[in-house]
Amino acid sequence: MYEIIQVVHSYLAYVVLGLLFFAVANAIIGLVGNKMFTMEKDLRLSLFTLILAHIQLLIGLILYFVSPSGVQAIQTLGMGGLNTASRLLAVEHPFINIIAIVLITIGWSRHKKFVEGNKKFKSIAIFYGLGLVLILSRIPWGQWLN
Repeated sequence: MYEIIQVVHSYLAYVVLGLLFFAVANAIIGLVGNKMFTMEKDLRLSLFTLILAHIQLLIGLILYFVSPSGVQAIQTLGMGGLNTASRLLAVEHPFINIIAIVLITIGWSRHKKFVEGNKKFKSIAIFYGLGLVLILSRIPWGQWLN
């Protein structure tokens, strides 16, 4: 079961990163181009990104508790016994990604309060963009690129 969850988490990460990139790019283009925020494209792209990011978070939390690289590594080695790679998987990756999902959620919640398209695009661009940067900073690239 652990292997299945890990594969789903890995492949869904590609989808979430792609959607997050497109949502940020769409928001920046809409902000710079002074476009109207549309329900058909802009809202759906942002909402679908939010939903998949939350699903990815839930799968990641499940993986954290069943993986030997997650909470079991902390219980076995202790916080001081983790090397750089294991600390990334057991501490930094989950913590920073939870913060990133919180920022994405704040961006979604803030955009709903505005009526003007510029403010909606700005909220999504800033918060989704910060979330994207945080997620990219804590991806275990060594595992992904092998």
